[in-house]
Amino acid sequence: MNKIEREKDQTEETPELTAEPSTHPEPTTEKSATKQTSVAKSASIVSIAVMFSRVLGLVREMVFAKYFGAGFLYDAYQAAFTIPNVLRDLFAEGALSAAFVKVFTDYQINKSELEAWRLASLVLNALAVILSVVTILGILLAPYLVPIITQGFPPEKIHLTVVMTQIMFPFILLVAMAAVAMGVLNTKGNFGIPASASTVFNVVSIFAGLGFAYWLSGGDWAQSNDETAVPDFPAQWAIIGMAIGTLIGGAAQFLMQVPSLLKVGFRFSPILSFTDEGVKKIMRLMAPAILGTSAVQINVLVNLAFVSSIDGGRSWLSYAFRLMQFPIGVFGVAVGIASIPVLSRMASEGKFDDFRKTLSSSINLVFLMTLPSACGLIVLGEPIIRLLYLRGAFEESDVPMTAWALTGYAVGLTGYAAIKVLSPAFYALNDATTPMIIAVCSIAVNALASYFFRNWLSNVGVSHEYPNGLGHVGVALATSSVALVNFFALALLMRKRINRIDGREIITAFIKIAIASAVMSAVCYFSYHFLTQQFAVKTLIIKIIEAFVPIALGGIVFFLIAKILRVGEIDKLFNALKRKLGR
Repeated sequence: MNKIEREKDQTEETPELTAEPSTHPEPTTEKSATKQTSVAKSASIVSIAVMFSRVLGLVREMVFAKYFGAGFLYDAYQAAFTIPNVLRDLFAEGALSAAFVKVFTDYQINKSELEAWRLASLVLNALAVILSVVTILGILLAPYLVPIITQGFPPEKIHLTVVMTQIMFPFILLVAMAAVAMGVLNTKGNFGIPASASTVFNVVSIFAGLGFAYWLSGGDWAQSNDETAVPDFPAQWAIIGMAIGTLIGGAAQFLMQVPSLLKVGFRFSPILSFTDEGVKKIMRLMAPAILGTSAVQINVLVNLAFVSSIDGGRSWLSYAFRLMQFPIGVFGVAVGIASIPVLSRMASEGKFDDFRKTLSSSINLVFLMTLPSACGLIVLGEPIIRLLYLRGAFEESDVPMTAWALTGYAVGLTGYAAIKVLSPAFYALNDATTPMIIAVCSIAVNALASYFFRNWLSNVGVSHEYPNGLGHVGVALATSSVALVNFFALALLMRKRINRIDGREIITAFIKIAIASAVMSAVCYFSYHFLTQQFAVKTLIIKIIEAFVPIALGGIVFFLIAKILRVGEIDKLFNALKRKLGR
C-alpha cells in the first residue's frame, strides 16, 4: 500500500519536466510513433462515427429550416435550448468527460479494476442526485432566467421560450450520464459506440420531434414568412413537439451505450458518497474545468443575448454554427476524444516525452483537417447553405445572411477545434486552473468584442430588408477571435509547462497546410463561379453539382499539394483509415 500511495501522490503532483533522471525509461522513437499513430487510428474511428452524426445533425437543421424557417419559432427554440445545450457541452464534451477519464485511468493504473468500476458507479449516482436538483431548479426558475438571455423578444416569444426551456431542461441529466458512459468506453478502447450515440440522438429527435409536432398541432400548421408576426397556436404546439423530441433523443443517447458498458465489465452499484476521494478529485478537476473547456460555449450564450433584437439573427447564427460544428465534431472533437485517454495514461506513467510528441501530433492532425474545412466553408458557404436549407420557410433572403455568419465563425474554426485537444491535455497534467483563468479572461474580452463588432457591422450592408446590416456577423467574428486568442494562450502556457511542445514542427506543418488550403480555396472559388455561369435554372441537381463538384476538386488538389509538401500527418491518417477499413 505504501508503494501505491507514493505512486498516487506522484500522479497528483503537478508534473514538470526537469533535468533530473526519470524513474521511467525514455520511450524510443518507434514507441512514440506508435502512440501517435494510435491517436490517429482512434481519431479516424471517431471521425467516421461523428461524421454520420453531424450529417444527421445537418438533416435535423434542414427539418427545422423547412418547417419553421428563420424567425419567431426557431428563434424561440434556439433560445430555449441555449441553457441545457451549454450545460450539455460542459459535460458531454468538456469538464466531466476530461476529468472522469483522467481519474478513471489513474484508478486502473494505480489501484484496481474493481475500484475503478466502483468509482464509475459513484460518479453516476452523484450526477443523478446533483443534476436532478439542478433540473428541478432550472424548471422552476426558467420564467426568471429566460428573459435575461432573450432581451428584445416580445412577450409571446418569451412565453413560448420558457415553456420549451422547462421541457428540455432534463436533457442535461441524460447527457451527463451519457458522458460518463463515453468516458468509460473510451478508456477501454471503445470509441465507435459512444461516438455513434449522438447519431442516435439526431435520428430519434428528428422522428420523435416530427411525430409530436404533427400530433400536438393537429396534423398541420401555418408557415408564416413574417419574422415578427406571432404564429398561430398549431405552429407553436408544433415547435413544442420538436422540444419533446429533443428530450427523448437525449434519453436514447445514454441508453444505447448501456449494452456496451455491460460488455466491458461495468456493473452498477447503488452507492452514493460525496466524500469519496475519487469523486472529490473529479469535482476538483471539474470546478475550474467547467469554464476551461467551454469558454467558447459560454461566449456563445453571451453572444446570443447581443442578437436578440435582430429579427432572424439567432436563426442565422444557429444554422451557421451547425455547419461549423460539422468539421469541429468530425475532426476536432474526434482527435480530442482519441487523445484524452492516451495523454492521461502517459501523464500518470510519467512519460512526458511521449506526452509532448503525442500532443504536437494531435494538434497537427487538427490543423490538417480543420484549416481546409474553414477555407471551404468561407468560399462555398452560399452554395452549401442554399443546398441544405433553402426550402419551405427558409427563403433566399436568409442564404447570404447565414453565409456571412458562417464566414465569421469559420475564421476561428481551427482554434476552436484545437482547444478541444489542448484543454484536456492540461487536465491530464492535473491542471484545470490554467484553462479556467484563460476562459474567464476570454469571456470578458468576448463581451467587449461582441459589442464592438456588432455595432460596427450593424452599419454595413444596411437595407430595407436588412435594417441591422451585418450586426449578427460581428457576434460570430467576436466568437472566432476569442477562440483564436484562447488557443494561442493555451499553447504558450503548455509550452512553458512542459518546456516545449515541438513548436517548430507545429508551425512548419501549419504553414504547409495553409499553403495547400490556399490553393484549394482558389480551385473551389473559380470552379464554383464557372459552374454558376453554366446553369441558369437552379434545380436540386444543379445545386448539388454547384456545391459538391468544387468540394471534390478542392479536396483532390489539397491532398496532392499536401503530399508534395510532405505533410506527415496525412500519411498517418490515411494509414490508420486503411488498416481500419482493411479489417
